[in-house]
Amino acid sequence: MAVVNHTAKPEQQSEKKAAWLAVLFLVIAAFGLFYVKWWPYYEKSLLAAHTHSIGTSILGDPGKSASFSWDGTFQYVIAYFQAVWKAAVLGILLGSLVQVLLPSAWLLKVLGKTSFGSTVIAGASAIPGMMCTCCAAPIAVGLRKKQVSTPAALAFWIGNPMLNPATLIFMAFVLSWKFTLLRIVAGLIMTFGVSWLAGRLVKNEQPVNIRQFEPDAGENNGSFFLRWGKAAGNMILYLVPAYLLSVVVLSAARFWLFPAFGQHAGNSITAVILLALAGMLFVIPTAAEIPIVQTMMAFGLGTGPASALLVTLPAISLPSLIMVGRSFSKQTLLFVAASCVVVGIVAGLCGMFF
Repeated sequence: MAVVNHTAKPEQQSEKKAAWLAVLFLVIAAFGLFYVKWWPYYEKSLLAAHTHSIGTSILGDPGKSASFSWDGTFQYVIAYFQAVWKAAVLGILLGSLVQVLLPSAWLLKVLGKTSFGSTVIAGASAIPGMMCTCCAAPIAVGLRKKQVSTPAALAFWIGNPMLNPATLIFMAFVLSWKFTLLRIVAGLIMTFGVSWLAGRLVKNEQPVNIRQFEPDAGENNGSFFLRWGKAAGNMILYLVPAYLLSVVVLSAARFWLFPAFGQHAGNSITAVILLALAGMLFVIPTAAEIPIVQTMMAFGLGTGPASALLVTLPAISLPSLIMVGRSFSKQTLLFVAASCVVVGIVAGLCGMFF
């Protein structure tokens, strides 16, 4: 008598359900990115091609913003959140949906290892996102909750702002091909090199054994909306307050982070180092580094410090580091922050010869 395999059909049904959930996630992500990023950036690229500008600096006129004021602080806060709120909402939405729609086993087969291959795949998958570091942070947090490896999650997080194709197009039209090429090289180093090296520093992280993997408890149990609500609620509770407060603090500190540099310091090594550090800490919307640098260069900033800012301003920020603080070790985040400054300084030294 033939033995009937009663487990084949449930397994096939489970695989089919997982595939449909993954497709649903991709559809939501594509629709959200089209509305928030792709279409607006297409229009902005046409503006950059015709006017060689994408707007005014969000930092304002360096000559009029050299001293602290509460009015200037809250003006920046308002301008910043007006620019990012849609992407921030989308980031939290996708970061929570990652946890309830994408099967853990699928993610871990591709992004669960600490290998350079997983790092490359994660960094490449960040390119269509085109998010700033703070808006990409919730998705990186969601990936880490699904046990995606440290280098892969870092590559996705850093790759969003650093390999943003729209920003590179804007930069080529507004600044020059030299700045664009320097940004591409620095972006590749930060996204793939620094992320992979940071993963090497996590001593207690072991490659995931897919054969022994067991889904997260309750991954497929309970109401979808209940699980999604819990994931989204946790993100809002733990990420948003720290995000808001750190943006306000940095907005107040911007008067000291970006002092008015005179012609004598416009292309000095000191300016490169100071602005590389300031750029790593400060928070900006996507592509805002371009009008910031364009304006500061018009007031005497040299190509070296400008190059440092073009690398460090978008890569990470203090608010984004705080947002992912529970998802990565302090050692890892310190290494990423220090590496960002070092890459920025090297880019600044190279930029001094433009």
